[in-house]
Amino acid sequence: MRRLIFLLLAWAALCVGAQVRVGIAWQRSVDNYDRVIHSIVAAGAEPVILEQLRPAALDYDGINVRDSLLDEHGILLQPWVDRVKRDTWHGSRADEALRDIDAVVFLGGGDVCPTLFAAPQPWHGIEAETNHDATRDLSEYLTMAYCLDHDIPLLGLCRGMQLLGIVSGAPLIQDLGTHLASLGKCDRYVHRSDRDREGNRHYVAHDVVVTDRHSLLWSIARTDTIHGAPSWHHQVVGDVTGTPLRVTAIACDDGVDIIEAIERTDKRFALGVQYHPETAVRKHLDHEPDEALFMSVDEGLAYFRALVQAAQSSKIN
Repeated sequence: MRRLIFLLLAWAALCVGAQVRVGIAWQRSVDNYDRVIHSIVAAGAEPVILEQLRPAALDYDGINVRDSLLDEHGILLQPWVDRVKRDTWHGSRADEALRDIDAVVFLGGGDVCPTLFAAPQPWHGIEAETNHDATRDLSEYLTMAYCLDHDIPLLGLCRGMQLLGIVSGAPLIQDLGTHLASLGKCDRYVHRSDRDREGNRHYVAHDVVVTDRHSLLWSIARTDTIHGAPSWHHQVVGDVTGTPLRVTAIACDDGVDIIEAIERTDKRFALGVQYHPETAVRKHLDHEPDEALFMSVDEGLAYFRALVQAAQSSKIN
């Protein structure tokens, strides 16, 4: 009943307000859109699942990039990556796909191919973390590049933040546990749980320290410390030196500061957060047993409301 009332109120807000269309970057599983769709509707906007984008220079077999362009781990081979980075969204259907879109959300998910990094890296070699999807990487890379080139407001969640870092020229740390070990530190599973008896992982809640009061993030969170940020990741943005990004939040893991939010200083609204506000919204609406550990519905929705507001301002101007 609570979710029904929530959706009815959100739909009423959508009908009354200006029609803002928020795109959701393409991925394979429609099930993964559900939490973000709820948050977009509740923020008073229309969610639109974007079509897949494909680089003009690459061959596809159905919806998938051809296996001949990938290595044995499903990672896009470097010569093809170099062509994608050279052409970016040009020659794709980006203009048509994003013509009537006012803002875009990039979701969480598996690892991005390390050949796509600003400074390409070899695969980290962790067999349990082999979940690359070059087809999704390419579509999101083109979508992100188009949004940044056209100053379309965007919000990156977890992997979406990492993608914002990659497209903006920032290096990525492929595995947080390995990185901490290289510094003589321990992985205390601050950012995702250890595996349970069935081998599954779960969201964890941790604090995020906002480091810049003159940031988009501060205007959204209105606090120096964000409590109960839902987290589930093992990769992080490593550094933003020499890029148009600034770090606006961190979390401390065994004495090591981990970047939790980044923003483009040259865009109106290009924000990436390493955590999942949309998950907090759903946990409370579904009354999950651990809901009290996480930020409130209003705190989670604040990110989507800010995105919609930025999109509305763009339409007016």
